[in-house]
Amino acid sequence: MEPTFTQSNLHAVNTEQTEMKRELGLFDSTMIVVGSMIGSGIFIVTSDIARLLGSPFWILFVWLLTGVITLIAALSYGELAGMMPKAGGQYVYLREAYNKLVGFLFGWTTFMVIQTGTIAAVAIAFAKYTGVLLPTLINDNPLFIIGALGFSSQQFLGVALIVVLTIVNLYGVKNAKIIQGIFTVAKIVSLLGLIVLGIAFGLSSDAFHTNFTNFFSEPFKTVADNGRTSIIDVIKLSGWSLIGAIGGALVGSLFSSDAWNNITYTAGEVKEPKRNIPLSLFFGTLIVTVLYILANVAYLTLLPVKGDPSGADVLSRGIMFATNDRVATAGAEIIFGSAAVIIMAVLIMVSTFGCNNGLIMAGARLYYAMAKDGLFISRAEKLNDKGVPAFGLIIQCFWASLLCFSGKYNELLDYVIFAVLIFYSLTIGGIFILRKTQPDVERPYKAFGYPFIPALYIVLATAICIDLLIVKSGTSLIGLGIVLAGIPVYFLTAKNRKTV
Repeated sequence: MEPTFTQSNLHAVNTEQTEMKRELGLFDSTMIVVGSMIGSGIFIVTSDIARLLGSPFWILFVWLLTGVITLIAALSYGELAGMMPKAGGQYVYLREAYNKLVGFLFGWTTFMVIQTGTIAAVAIAFAKYTGVLLPTLINDNPLFIIGALGFSSQQFLGVALIVVLTIVNLYGVKNAKIIQGIFTVAKIVSLLGLIVLGIAFGLSSDAFHTNFTNFFSEPFKTVADNGRTSIIDVIKLSGWSLIGAIGGALVGSLFSSDAWNNITYTAGEVKEPKRNIPLSLFFGTLIVTVLYILANVAYLTLLPVKGDPSGADVLSRGIMFATNDRVATAGAEIIFGSAAVIIMAVLIMVSTFGCNNGLIMAGARLYYAMAKDGLFISRAEKLNDKGVPAFGLIIQCFWASLLCFSGKYNELLDYVIFAVLIFYSLTIGGIFILRKTQPDVERPYKAFGYPFIPALYIVLATAICIDLLIVKSGTSLIGLGIVLAGIPVYFLTAKNRKTV
């Protein structure tokens, strides 16, 4: 018998999709990788690395090592993405290689801190640089205080950005991908322009001569007072102290290069996912790695590494003590003069806007996959009439906004770098497990250099984790605590599933 549709059930069919729409091609997927990776970190992190290592060679070494680690991970993830082109990405890989508990702990940490904390931090970065253009309207001065919390216009603008981009994403992946493409291309072109002009202007500078004449100078750590107005100590580095400093420096550069795996969360919306996700991981991480290394070459041609925190201009402060760590702005000032502040503020606003769009788009797909396994709020597995997980987007928006108002987003990100590396290592370790447990599953793309290159990543990531446990034990242990706090939540969730 043919089914008949009344007006009411026709409406029901039209307002809820059961399948995601595959609207992301290779270009779109690559733009998600690049756009999610490039936020504000590349414009500020090098100052901290310079204070920790003090040598031009070691600054570039940290960025090169970061790029190698990221590329190895992305190439390894390509095999898993080709095997399991499903929404949820890394969560699915961990679930299949290990069990639901490991997958849940990754999803739990991602929702509680990694994704939402990053969204909050990037939104506040956008607001801070908007404040450069509109200092009287957007700043961190409290508009009002409730208890221990102060609420500023900067925080409200950050939340407004999250809300606006969430609404855009609620109207479908097509709108989101257009914004992602436009803003990512804009920031690639802008960053390339800064690099080309920086190197062209800097090649004849005293800073270029000083830095590259002393390129392999002995590494040292510079300690300044809390106000960064004077240098307290200069510590020469060698052996274990150098290894420890490299580990500390990698925290910033790795976070600046993170979020490349977000494309795997959107696998349910990628055309030809078995081909396009691995390719986008490779192309996207390669593009960002090259841009980051060239940007640091540009900084080194424009500004001396060493500096005085009380210096009167950008050259005397150097890379180490660029005002508010804004090394890119300091470099741009050599090229553009006083207009550099405005130019870099606009560039970073474009960068952070596009970055947050990619993060917001991807995160909800992870919660969607967890909900389908009964490990997240059940409403998160429903798609709206545009074929997107609306509830996941909304609850992510709510939590990220709370983190904006908490003022603790930067601390939260410091806590989880240790956990992030553990999950990356576990995921790549899953390649070895799945080769044994699921040998017959189609693998359209196999991990580059298997087993040696994936094993090298695990060794490097483990070494960095050990280093962080030693040099940043407090934040590393808190990060581990956030992960472990998900264990009782998992079993409570599992118990509730059985009683429903």
